[in-house]
Amino acid sequence: MTGRCLWAMLAALVVLAAQPPLAHAVRIKDLVSVKGVRSNHLTGYGVVVGLDGTGDGNSALTSQAMSNLLKTKSIRLPPNALKPRNVASVIVTAELPPFINAGDRIDVSVSSIEGAKSLQGGVLLWTALEAGDAQVYAVAQGALTGGVGATSKDTSTKKGALNTARIVNGAIVERELPSSFDERTRVNLSLKDADFTTASRTATAINLALGLEAAHALNARTIAVDVPPSYQGRTADFIATIERIDVSPDRSARVVININTGTVVIGEDVQVSTVAISHGALSIEIQQDINTQQPYPFSLGTTRTDRNTQVEITEEGGKLTVLPGGVSIGDLARALNAMGVSPRDLASIFQALKSAGALNAEIIIQ
Repeated sequence: MTGRCLWAMLAALVVLAAQPPLAHAVRIKDLVSVKGVRSNHLTGYGVVVGLDGTGDGNSALTSQAMSNLLKTKSIRLPPNALKPRNVASVIVTAELPPFINAGDRIDVSVSSIEGAKSLQGGVLLWTALEAGDAQVYAVAQGALTGGVGATSKDTSTKKGALNTARIVNGAIVERELPSSFDERTRVNLSLKDADFTTASRTATAINLALGLEAAHALNARTIAVDVPPSYQGRTADFIATIERIDVSPDRSARVVININTGTVVIGEDVQVSTVAISHGALSIEIQQDINTQQPYPFSLGTTRTDRNTQVEITEEGGKLTVLPGGVSIGDLARALNAMGVSPRDLASIFQALKSAGALNAEIIIQ
C-alpha cells in the first residue's frame, strides 16, 4: 500500500470518527441518483374510435384527422362530410425508462382534447410517440381502460375520470436511447437533498469501502467518483457496489406546517432556547332570539318583532410553561401536549417561537 493511500485511509477514519453512529444509516442507493440515468417524456397525437356516441361530434380537428386517416386507406372524403360522434382526438403520453430495449413495452396515458364526453370502451389507433428531439421512440395502440359512467333520463353516475384512460403495455419501443454507460471512467452521484455534510460523508464512506481515494464532493449535491481500473468496462457492477454502502445523512432542523390541514411535522434536530409559552383560547358566542308580538284583537295595532341579541365572550386561562434552553423535540412535544395544544395551534406557536428567536429551525409553510 502506497503512502498516499495510507494517508487517505487515515484521513477517512478521522472523519468517520467525528460522525454520529450509524444508528440512522441509509444506503447510498436511497440517497442519490446517478447523473445521466433518467427517463424521458414521450408525447403523441392520436385518435380513439369505437365510442358509444360520446365522441367529439362536430369537431373540425377530429374530422380533419379522420379524413387524413381514411386517405391512407384510399378512402377520400371531405372533412365537412364527417361528424365523428364515435371518435375523439386525444393526446397520448408515456415515460421512456433508461436502458430500455427496442421491442419492450411501456404503459401509456390517453387524454381527450376536444369535446368527448367519455373515452369508455374506445380503442386507440396507431399513434407515434416522440421525444423532445422530435424523433419517434415508440408507437401506441390498444383498448382503453379507465373510468366508468352511466346516464339515464334523470340521473347519471360515474366512477373515475371519463376523459382520461390508460393502456397497460400499450406502446412498443421502436428506438433505443444511445448510451455509453459502461465506457464511463467517472460517475457523478446527485444527492436528492442537497447538503454539504451529507455529500462529504458519502464521499468518505465510498473511499473507505473501496480502499481508494476515488470519490470527492464537488458541491452540496454532487459527488464525483472515479471508476477504478478493476471496474473499467463494468460500470454497472461498480454502481451496484457503491449503492450498498451505508451513510449516516445529516438533516437540517426543520418544522413543516400545513396551514390547511393543521399538520405539523418536526425534525428530531429541532431545539429551542429558554422561553416561556402561554397558550389560551378566546371564544365568542352570539345568540339572537326573535320574539313576535301580536296586537290585541280589534285594535289598530300592527304585528311587532323584537330581536334580542346576546354576546358571550369566554377566554380560557392561559398556562405559562417555561422551557429551558436546548430542550429536545421530545421535551417540546411533552410540554405542548401538557398544555392541550391542538395541531392548528402548533402552527401559530412555532411561528411565534421563530419570531422570538427561540427556535433554531427552518419553518416551511405549505
